[in-house]
Amino acid sequence: MSTRCDGHWNPPLDLACGSAPLQPGLSSRRDGGRYVGADLSAGELTAARRAGRGPLVRADATAIPLTDGGVDTVVCSMGLMILPRLPAALSEIRRVLVPGGLLVATVPAAGPLRLLDVLVVGGLLAGLGRALSYPNDAAMRRMAPVLARAGLRLEADERYRFGYRPRDAADADGFLSSLYLPGLPDRRYRRARTYLRALTRAGVELPIPIRRIVARAEDMPR
Repeated sequence: MSTRCDGHWNPPLDLACGSAPLQPGLSSRRDGGRYVGADLSAGELTAARRAGRGPLVRADATAIPLTDGGVDTVVCSMGLMILPRLPAALSEIRRVLVPGGLLVATVPAAGPLRLLDVLVVGGLLAGLGRALSYPNDAAMRRMAPVLARAGLRLEADERYRFGYRPRDAADADGFLSSLYLPGLPDRRYRRARTYLRALTRAGVELPIPIRRIVARAEDMPR
């Protein structure tokens, strides 16, 4: 059951916060370290509380338990591409933002990639037997109009390459488990795991291309 959080929150709302790994970076001494995270998964929120994160609320992205115009910034890390009912979720984000407030989101990207990255990713996809895809891929390809319909104006759409060098098999397995792979056959999962472990032993860096989307809340129609 969701808890209602009334009042104005200057610190950001961490939407689809998971175990709230972003809290240390989002909280600051300037605002007293305040923070609010929201996620639908009870398991993720339990992990967040065990790590000392909070305050936290269990909530669907289409029914955020905050007042209208209650936050200045909504942060959504690696969530928009899988949120059910994305247009409704974006409208709800607009509702809780003050006019001029910001949505800052990160999602997976196809690039940029270096030449070696293309080979590394190609080998991984061959092991998986399919490309990486997400429920909201179609909407993500046309974010400006999708955001506009929710009352949000796209201000930045940028892509960056990050690298991750697993230290051991556990790191390689953790990387694989972080991917969105619903319905993947076990044999394909094992093949991809073997491939990533081999790259780890060879000291190969895994590319992580990220897309950063920034949108500003428009004034609501009177």
